[in-house]
Amino acid sequence: MTPITEVEGRRLALTNLEKVVHPATGFTKGELLHYYATTAQALLPHLRDRPMSFLRYPDGPDGQVFFTKNVPPGTPDWVATAEVPRSEGPARMVVIQDLPSLMWAANLVTEFHTPQWRVQAPDEADRLVFDLDPGSPATVVECCEVALWLRERLAADGVETYAKTSGSKGLHLLATVSPTPSPATTDYAKQLAMAAEKAMPRLVVHRMTRSLRPGKVFVDWSQNAARKTTAAPYTLRARAEPSVSAPVTWEEVADCASPDSLVFRAPDIAPRLQAYGDLLAPLLDPARAASLP
Repeated sequence: MTPITEVEGRRLALTNLEKVVHPATGFTKGELLHYYATTAQALLPHLRDRPMSFLRYPDGPDGQVFFTKNVPPGTPDWVATAEVPRSEGPARMVVIQDLPSLMWAANLVTEFHTPQWRVQAPDEADRLVFDLDPGSPATVVECCEVALWLRERLAADGVETYAKTSGSKGLHLLATVSPTPSPATTDYAKQLAMAAEKAMPRLVVHRMTRSLRPGKVFVDWSQNAARKTTAAPYTLRARAEPSVSAPVTWEEVADCASPDSLVFRAPDIAPRLQAYGDLLAPLLDPARAASLP
């Protein structure tokens, strides 16, 4: 019998709670749902008003993994949706606005990915992002070195940046910006990625070409494009362990000395929230939005 749970007045069928979805630690779907319920206060503000792309892994990372952008069949009518522009024509996507919607989506077993704009103003970026992706044998240690350079360079333009792990191998840098057309945001990010490569040619590459990336950090500026999305803060990732895209302090970035230094799993997040609060809360403050040069 499928258990029915009431969340803020909404009835939800939560299924297969004993299924293992992160096999390395035996982390179950029930534990995944508990993680999202207890992290919701920090997570929800980062999802609000942003159309949602789901990277689903219902049978774990070794099963079928697939992106869902359109509203999934069977979505309850109380889950918010919005029509958004796409190159192939308008599409309707889910917008996670509250705890019941979050728990419904988490029951699909998914990573949460969002664009750098809100549904009220498609193609007007209010966030700047850099995805620092290490090419083996480079690791997150090298990503941290690049992140510190980018932080200083962005500060020179009046842009305050914040960091989180990707939940995979790398690091994400984020900043709040005044509404800016996505092409202009993308161009600015590309110029900084090129500047980083010029300053650190042995360490940084700004082009996606895989043959250029071994031993270097790819500064992915392209996720600022309107059609692109980035893993949301606090999302679990479709990996063998329940790794999380976790906000980190700049002190942690500066002190990163080994690839394991910035690995955070679901059980780590509640203590971090208790100790630090939401380290990315400043991204939600419009008064901190920077105007790009």
